[in-house]
Amino acid sequence: MTKTELIQGFHRLGVQHGMALEVHSSLSSFGYISGGANTVIEALMEAVSADGAIVMPSFTISALMPLTDEDKQLDIAEKSRILREEDFTANNGLGVIANTFRDRADTVLGKGTFRVCAWGKNAELHAAYGFGQIIEDGGYALLLGVDIYRMSSMHYMEDDMPPELKQKFAPTPKARAKYPENEWLIDGWVPFNKPWYEIQDEAYRAGLIKDGMIDNAKCMLLPVKPVVSLYRKALQERPMALYGLEYVE
Repeated sequence: MTKTELIQGFHRLGVQHGMALEVHSSLSSFGYISGGANTVIEALMEAVSADGAIVMPSFTISALMPLTDEDKQLDIAEKSRILREEDFTANNGLGVIANTFRDRADTVLGKGTFRVCAWGKNAELHAAYGFGQIIEDGGYALLLGVDIYRMSSMHYMEDDMPPELKQKFAPTPKARAKYPENEWLIDGWVPFNKPWYEIQDEAYRAGLIKDGMIDNAKCMLLPVKPVVSLYRKALQERPMALYGLEYVE
């Protein structure tokens, strides 16, 4: 694919000049793109123009790491390493598009473990406040070859997760002793039922998601605030059922 074809694909999906986009992506989901990740990035920039904004994750966290037998005995369900600044080029699981975007001279990089990188209108503001600024600005999420489970803004609703549900994810004291909080992210539980897919299905039924193929990649465009608000509402009204912890007829 060429940059022009990518821009046409983004516009067919509904991307417009002036949009603020939370972008999550998988370059390998496309076919061959001339120029690779930089071509995708430049196509996004032209699609939204300088009046819009592009925001991508640049977390200093490794991809999920294999669990050892000892990890399983410690009731650890998932683990990732918090990367040191000098190691931020290591495998962070964010994909080549996000990492290439981070390394460009024309983008603004935020701070902290869950930092983002931004370009365009109010880039400094987006870099400072992360995907929360996308939510407040009425921005959109563009998911390129990935689905709602890569949409980081969903986590911004989890202040409404009840304590008894948060406790399900909490690691044991022995697990935390082995994997210190300032060096590791570990969870003691992973739900079997993939609850965010229920939110994605609900958003489809409400007509909030527009999808289509760009080359070999299934892509989705959706307004962030209405979709993450569905998640907040579910956490407030039916959190245990959403996470498969209570039978619902």
